[in-house]
Amino acid sequence: MPQTISPGRWRGLKTTSTPRHVFSVLAFDQRDNYRKMLPDPTDFAAASRIKAEVVSVLSHHVSAVLLDPIYGLEAVLGMAGSSGLLMTLEKTGYSGDSTARRVEFIDGWDVAKIKQMGASAVKILIYYHPDAGDVAAEIEQVVYEVAEEAHDHDLPLFVEPLSYSLDPGIPKESAAFAEQRPTIVRETARRLGSLGADVLKLEFPIDVTFDNDEGHWQAACSAISETSPVPWVLLSGGVGFDTFAHQVEIACRNGASGFLGGRAVWKEAVTLNTAEREDFLRQIGIARLEQLTEIVNQYARPWTDFYAPIAPIEEWYRVYEPQNDH
Repeated sequence: MPQTISPGRWRGLKTTSTPRHVFSVLAFDQRDNYRKMLPDPTDFAAASRIKAEVVSVLSHHVSAVLLDPIYGLEAVLGMAGSSGLLMTLEKTGYSGDSTARRVEFIDGWDVAKIKQMGASAVKILIYYHPDAGDVAAEIEQVVYEVAEEAHDHDLPLFVEPLSYSLDPGIPKESAAFAEQRPTIVRETARRLGSLGADVLKLEFPIDVTFDNDEGHWQAACSAISETSPVPWVLLSGGVGFDTFAHQVEIACRNGASGFLGGRAVWKEAVTLNTAEREDFLRQIGIARLEQLTEIVNQYARPWTDFYAPIAPIEEWYRVYEPQNDH
């Protein structure tokens, strides 16, 4: 039975999804990795302008855009009014040891400001491994508290957990970690989905470098959908566009509710000059998003399978208050 959610969270999910209640979201909240992609030297103004140029074209062709407060304000102000806005909360990267990763927040930035600027939803990225003991418990508490704060402001929360290896001798890009990955992603969805996240933004559960069996891909995505108590969408994780489009279709045919993808769509554009960038975005970037949106509209599971609005009873506003029901 769908969970009843408050009007702000309902509106936030509606304004970030397509009319079919599935997610077609452009991610451009990258900061350090984004700066590394740009020619040197590129100052703050140029980095902000390039991001804004990409978003001004592509935002007309997605249900929402995910941006950051560091380089993203110009893009926010110039994006399509028809597109929902997600804003990121965390600093880029992580603190702590590479095998015990913790999250830090952007100084001077919080959920209240995200609400105040008119965003539709909050997003937080965390590094998470379900077997990380006290570190995992610490991250779980962070997710719980951020969800509580987002819901206090009646905004939905998108949580993006990235897996990592607990063993320095087993890199994430290794065959040994690839064997663990389906279980890690599935268990992550189960645990974090119960802590107040409204939507999970997840990695593809199979490392396709080591496993090209589509039957395994389908089974792993289906297992997430059976386990997760909330909708999940697929992140692109830096793979090429054709690979990402294939993964989105596999995921959505097996229970995912859409995509939240970035570099797979726009990465070639950021190193071009302004005229070349616009030409690339209009000829290739838009076509990529239209292809992805067609996939999710056809195959993705609507988030309304999970959530329902409050009943429109007489004088509902007298008892209305943001929910903290997690």
